[in-house]
Parts: sequence; structure tokens; C-alpha cells
Amino acid sequence: MTQTNNSRKANYFFSIIRRSLSGEAHDYTSGSIRLAIVLLAIPMILELSLESVFAVVDMFFVGKLGANAIATVGLTESSITIVYSIAIGLSTAATAVVARRIGEKDPDAAAHAGMQSLLVAVILTAIITAAGVFFAPDILRIMGAQPEVVKEGAVFTRIMLGGSLAIMMLFLINGIFRGAGDAAMAMYSLWIASLINIFLCPLLIYGAGPIPALGLKGAAIATTIGRSCGVLYQCYHLFKGDGIIKVKASHFKWDTKVLKTLVEVAWPATLQFIIQSGSWIVLSVLVATTGGTDASAGYQIAIRNVVFFILPAWGLSNAAATLVGQNLGAKEPERAEKSVWLTMRYNIYFMAIVMLLFLFFAGPIVRIYTHDPAVMKYAILSLQVFGSGYIFYGIGMVAMQALNGAGDTRTPTWINLIGFWFFQIPLAWLLAKTLGWGPTGAFVAIPIAETVIAAAGYYYFRKGKWKQVKV
Repeated sequence: MTQTNNSRKANYFFSIIRRSLSGEAHDYTSGSIRLAIVLLAIPMILELSLESVFAVVDMFFVGKLGANAIATVGLTESSITIVYSIAIGLSTAATAVVARRIGEKDPDAAAHAGMQSLLVAVILTAIITAAGVFFAPDILRIMGAQPEVVKEGAVFTRIMLGGSLAIMMLFLINGIFRGAGDAAMAMYSLWIASLINIFLCPLLIYGAGPIPALGLKGAAIATTIGRSCGVLYQCYHLFKGDGIIKVKASHFKWDTKVLKTLVEVAWPATLQFIIQSGSWIVLSVLVATTGGTDASAGYQIAIRNVVFFILPAWGLSNAAATLVGQNLGAKEPERAEKSVWLTMRYNIYFMAIVMLLFLFFAGPIVRIYTHDPAVMKYAILSLQVFGSGYIFYGIGMVAMQALNGAGDTRTPTWINLIGFWFFQIPLAWLLAKTLGWGPTGAFVAIPIAETVIAAAGYYYFRKGKWKQVKV
């Protein structure tokens, strides 16, 4: 009997996995909340797990090219976060509005809102791409790069920023899919992008047969091609017309009312992530100026691993955002709240495991990327310090994404502004410069500030004002 029960449980478990990966339509506004979380979370976690591969694949292969190459990749990624910020901000708005319309059982309005967000993205990306292509060396100098790093890495930065449209579309269209509850489609697009990048990266960096070794330039080309292929896959399914979102030509007609709604949700969300990423840029500069290239390279290796493990947790947080948006649209605010508390519990479990991994296995993790003793010292130290606050990161991520999913993007923006710019940066400067801790001071400031931010996010979500937000 016990064996039969275990077999039934196993079959049920695998049937849920199959359902979550198949992309079949599901009503997330009724039925089991636990099932709804799992159906959304599995593809969302896998989606961002593959996105996190982008953060470590380049560093793994580029790490063999030396400290200058590592610093170039890290500083470029720090500067390109402005693109990520706008992309995430727009995708946050698209997810919130699309999810609300789906919850209201109005898929045509959901598709219209999604296409209007694409119009905004194309305009903004054109400006960013032009600036990045023309000012790549200057961007690296502003980031605190040494002259040899600027000379060697300008081409990498130019190609990466030149591919901003692929970054923007990959994030935004996936935001549309997530808002509609089609998390599997978002996952598959990231899989395609990441796997192509993994294949092309060593091929173009080191060369093979008739393919010349392109070094850093090859890493940038591989990443841009991978992301572009993911976007092509997204567009094919978005415009094919047989999914939850059915696009029509009329959806691209300029709609001031819908655009105003999207912008009202998107600009605080964009500012929210610009504030966050801007603080990381300041910390990157602080580490580079107080510890030199070795400290900068070690810090960038650690950050890549932080991103690698945070993005799956972000996927779980995105599930909470979708559930909040759809359930508010269906006039089920209490169900939305219960979904967030349960999602937060799952995220705490995951982040606790990662915290232990960083605290006790930082050395083996860092040795995957480099064996340079000076670089390793900083990478291990920063990874252990960052890891100490992972449980709090998990709480804050779910609370903040839940607010974003409700369309209340302003509250997280204020929390980020105060937490990062009026607390984290001054604290890092005090510890690193005034007290003479050097790069260690910048490292220590991060988990302290993130804990404060998590507490604020938890407090404002618990207050419940997000239930009255209209989008």
C-alpha cells in the first residue's frame, strides 16, 4: 500500500512538472495556491537559471584571458545595467498590466498593452545603442578601468552595448509572457539564447579550425547572437497567434491612454532598478580604486556567482508578481496575499541553502574561474560576505516583486533610493575610505544594506495598501 501511495505521489509530481513545462493554459485565480505557485515557478526558475548562465559562461571562458579581460567583462556588465534596468522596468510594467487584464478575462486588452510596451522599448533602445557604440572607451574610463583595460576591452563594450535591442526585447517579451501566465514560453526563449551562447563562446574566443580566435570580441559576439536568437524565437511564438496572447495589427496603433498607464508603472520600476544597478556601479568603482585590478577582478567573479544564484530566486519572486497581478484583476486580493506569503517561505528555504554554499564552499567555486592567488583572495572574501545575507535577500525580493506585480512600483523605488543611495553607498564609502578597510568595506556594506531593504519591503507589503492600486 505504501509503495502504491509513493508511486501515485511520484506520478502526480511528474505530471505537475510536465504541465508547467508544456505551457498549457491554467487559471491562476482559482484552485490550489500551492499548485499555482509550482506551475508558474518551475519554468520561471528554469528561465532565470539559464539567464544566470549568461553571467558566468563569459566569465568562465574570459577568465583564461587574464585579469584585464575579467575586469573588462565585469565593468562592462556594470555599465550595461542601465539597459537591464530599463528592460526590467518595462517588463515589470508589462507583466503587471498584462496580468491584470488576464485576471479580468480580457486577453485582447492584454495583447494590446503588451504591444504598446514594445513601441516604447524600440524608441528607448535606439538612443542607448547609439550612445554605447560611440562612447564605449569613455564608459570604461568612467567606470575606473585602467588604461590597458580600456585599450583591450573597448571593442567588447561596444559590441555588448550595440546589442542592447536584443537585451531589451528578451526581457520585455518574457515579461509579457509571464504576465499572461505563459511562463514556459519565457523559459524556452532563455534556454535557446543561453545554449547558443555556451556553444559559441569558446568557439569564438579561442577559435577552432577556420574560425579565428577573437578573444574578448568573440565573447561579446557570442552573447549578442545568443540573445538575438532567443528574441527571434519569442517573436515567432508571439506573432503566430495560437497562444494566450493573440497579437493583431491594431495592437500596434499608438494608444496614448494605454501608453500612459504603462509609463506610470514603468518609470518608477525603471528608476527602481537604475537606482539599484547604479549603486552597484559605484561599488564597482570603489573596489577598483581602493584595491586595483586584482580586487576588481575578484569582485566581478563574486558578483557573477551572486547573480547566478539570485536569478533563480528572482524567478520564484516573478511567480508571486504574476499571481498578485492576476488575482487582483480577478478581485481576489486575499488570494494574492496568501500566494506571496507561501512564495516567500519557499524562497527562504532556497536562499538558506545558497548561503551555506557561499560560506563554506567559496574557495572551490572561485577556483572554477581563476587560480590567480591575488584575485582569488578578493573573490573568496567577497563571496562569503555577500552570502551572509542571502536569507534576507530572498525575503526582500518576493516582497518587492509582489508590490511591483500589483502595479505599486513607486514604493519599491523609494525603498531602493533610500536603502542604496542614502545608506549603502555612504556606508561603503565610510568603511572603505574613511576607516581604511579598502575593498572589504564595500563588500560588508552590501549585506547590511540588503537586510535593511528587505525589512522595509516586508513592512510595506504587510501594510496592504498595494491591494487598492489601479492599473
